[in-house]
Amino acid sequence: MAVIKQGKVDKLDYIAFETRTEMGEYAAKEAADEIKRQIDKKGEINMIFAAAPSQNDFLASLIADKTIDWSKIHAFHMDEYIGLPADAPQGFGNFLKNAIFGRVPFASVNYIDCTASDPEAECERYAALLNEHKCDVIIMGIGENGHIAFNDPHVADFNDKKTVKVVSLDQTCRMQQVNDGCFEKLEDVPEYALTLTIPTLVAPESIFCIVPAKTKANAVKRTITGEINEECPATALRLHSNAKLYLDKDSAALI
Repeated sequence: MAVIKQGKVDKLDYIAFETRTEMGEYAAKEAADEIKRQIDKKGEINMIFAAAPSQNDFLASLIADKTIDWSKIHAFHMDEYIGLPADAPQGFGNFLKNAIFGRVPFASVNYIDCTASDPEAECERYAALLNEHKCDVIIMGIGENGHIAFNDPHVADFNDKKTVKVVSLDQTCRMQQVNDGCFEKLEDVPEYALTLTIPTLVAPESIFCIVPAKTKANAVKRTITGEINEECPATALRLHSNAKLYLDKDSAALI
């Protein structure tokens, strides 16, 4: 594999490859090694997954790894729109069901309900599940505005007291969903969502952050070179003792 850049900033390691396929394969190999190490140590583990086209290469490589005992893993996801139909392909639970949740035999899969009539109650329900199953490994990406999960800059809080919360989505975040081909136009993208908060996202023992594509180049630059604060929520990763950022040529273009 062609490594074109790598380094470390604060506590965050990063590595970039020529192609997103190489990026996905390498990240999946390192994630699989960590998953197996933690299963050997703990018996069962809990994992949180991101849902986005940026994760496709990684997820395809991860499920192709036949050495992972999925029956020892409880699966969760990190965010979900409010107000989509239960069968909407844009729903993050549905995305993950097609990409991984429905393709390997997890011990359990725990979905956020995008149709919940009381979003605050759904936050409390999912928070209780997460608090009962403390996450060991998290797989995430970074948004065009530097968000992690749906913690856009205007709602991000490094000291959030909540585990899961209702948030409004900023226009950059919503437009990213159009750029990614998930929605036809901005007006189709929901304005509100449920998200795991930043303290919840950085609590797991291991973080694997997979970020390909030229649309993410500025966010990657800010994550690595900017001040650590909520203006670029992903800078929180630089404070974690075991986080790694995986890039392709396009997303690493500005570093």
